[in-house]
Formats: sequence, C-alpha cells, structure tokens
Amino acid sequence: MSPSSVVELTAFLREADLTLSALDDPTVRLWVVRGGVDDVVGSAGTGTGTGTGSGSDSDSGSGSAIVGSTGYELSADRRHALVRSVAVHPAARRGGLGRQLALAALDAAAVEGATDAWLFSRRSGPFWQSLGFQPAERGALAAALPDAHQVRLFRESGQLAREVAWHRPLPTPRT
Repeated sequence: MSPSSVVELTAFLREADLTLSALDDPTVRLWVVRGGVDDVVGSAGTGTGTGTGSGSDSDSGSGSAIVGSTGYELSADRRHALVRSVAVHPAARRGGLGRQLALAALDAAAVEGATDAWLFSRRSGPFWQSLGFQPAERGALAAALPDAHQVRLFRESGQLAREVAWHRPLPTPRT
C-alpha cells in the first residue's frame, strides 16, 4: 500500500475508532474499497480496490475516498489469523459491504493456511456472531497470536484486559 494510502487508511480507521498499529507493516494484509460515498449508498462494492501491507497499492478507485477496509495478520505458524481493520463508512453501511469485506479476509487467510480466525471487538459482537464467531478467552487469542502487532500493543498498554475476544474455525479452502 502506498504511503499516501496508509495515511488515508489511518485517518479512516481513526474515525472508526479502530486500532492503527502497523498499518504500514508488510506482514499486515490490508484491503480497501474506494468510491464516492454517494456511489456506494445502496450499492455496496463499487470501486473495489485492494492493497496488501506496504507492497504496491492497487486501488482501482485511486483518488476516490476509502469507504471500506479489512485486513488480518497471521501467526508465525500461519495457522491463526487475527482479523482487523474491518470498517465501513457510515453512509455505506447496511448494504452488506462489511460482511463482504470480513468474509474476503477470512477466505484469504484460509487460502494462506489459517485454520482459525480470531479478533477483538467490544462493540460489534452481533455482527461477528452472524459470521460464525463465538466469544473466546483473551488469553487463548494472545497465546495463538503472541507476535501480532495488535496483541503486543494491547499487552504493552494494558488494554488486553478490557478487550473482548472472538474466535471461529476456518473451513479448508476449495481448490
């Protein structure tokens, strides 16, 4: 993702009150959806573009605002994925874009070999439950992904004790 896209994504996620750590790290896989907010109201998915880590930015809607994002980090053994940065602009919500983004991240993680997906969410439990996530122990998440940027940040800041963890197994990807 280009430096300017990382700056833009940081502002987008700050507005959504989501974790901003390591957005420019190549081990963090990130995708964004771009489009004019007016374009996506009622038509989630227009202007789709992706960028991964700090690699090349292939946002097809270059110049358009970010209206959605998703991403994940893998554990060292690649068996566990920490889903992060799933956000949708308020004007683009209720059209299924968040669900599409979350499922795309889960599918991509499974293709990379992950068998389990984890995340932190204090506010969006019903959304994540609709995707098959169940409440999990924070300690289990931290043990599965001890080197994930978000886990390290939450441990160092003391925020881990206040977080709500979620987990779901990932299906084996179709070949």
